[in-house]
Amino acid sequence: MKLAVVGATGMVGEVMLKVLAERGFPFTQLIPVASERSVGKQVLCGERSYEVVGLETAVALQPDLALFSAGGDTSLAWAPKFADKGTVVIDNSSAWRMHPDKKLIIPEINADQLNADDKIIANPNCSTIQMLMALAPLKEKYGLERVVVSTYQSITGTGVKAVQQLENEFSGKKGEMAYPYPIHKNALPHCDVFTENGYTKEEMKLVHETRKILDDDAIGVSATAIRIPVVGGHSESINVKLKNSFEVEEVRQLLNESDGVVVQDNPTTNTYPMPIYAEGKDEVFVGRIRRDFSQKNTLNLWVVSDNLRKGAATNTIQIAEYLLENKLI
Repeated sequence: MKLAVVGATGMVGEVMLKVLAERGFPFTQLIPVASERSVGKQVLCGERSYEVVGLETAVALQPDLALFSAGGDTSLAWAPKFADKGTVVIDNSSAWRMHPDKKLIIPEINADQLNADDKIIANPNCSTIQMLMALAPLKEKYGLERVVVSTYQSITGTGVKAVQQLENEFSGKKGEMAYPYPIHKNALPHCDVFTENGYTKEEMKLVHETRKILDDDAIGVSATAIRIPVVGGHSESINVKLKNSFEVEEVRQLLNESDGVVVQDNPTTNTYPMPIYAEGKDEVFVGRIRRDFSQKNTLNLWVVSDNLRKGAATNTIQIAEYLLENKLI
């Protein structure tokens, strides 16, 4: 198993290397890949150090599997080159997510769509992954009609530059800005760029990816994405209208029995999900589960997950594990 990690020196790439080691992913050769300015650097996976190579070198090595987290432009240009060599690519950017011929996969939900012909597989957006981990079990049992979601997203979703901006502002230093405004002691209703319809790309990802993954274009999704000065993970306030009636305790039990989901929901002990406790974990945490008394068959949820792990690196590696387990690679 020759495994390439493209974008190995980036924030998600570093977490990928960490998760690969933690989960004991069975590679025989690891090929860390990054831009030319990083070639020759050393990266760690477990206790071993590996030398970073460029994209041309990596393609020539013909890896069996390539995990991409190097941005959409790189994925569009290079994923097909790897695939042409027989490499299976799992891409963490938005480049292939809505391509009609590419699968968009959350393993707990729709990995059974995968087959040996899939050479480029898309990893969903981080905010979509954690939302659907909570909503997919509800859709299966009760039916899903409409979702209104507000996200409160970690600066790590933007990258190292945003983390540096927050640290500079906290310390009172001048520095490069990842955002058009300060992020320290602030909340920006602006994740990704604005589109012509007034929504940001991040908000529209929640709409389109939800429908594709759940295979239901009739689901109504309305999203507002907000960037907050947090590093541990993304939080989401979700209002979901179901097609059939439910009991709240039944919903709690259903979610707690769902793979990859942990219910933290006890108001009497102030138990609820928070990014400070989700950081470094692979589960999706759900709490504040309560009925919306203003609408029939409607529920409120608070969902938190580490966006660099289940929202990116871990989900990507889980897809790879599924391919191996089912002899699709």
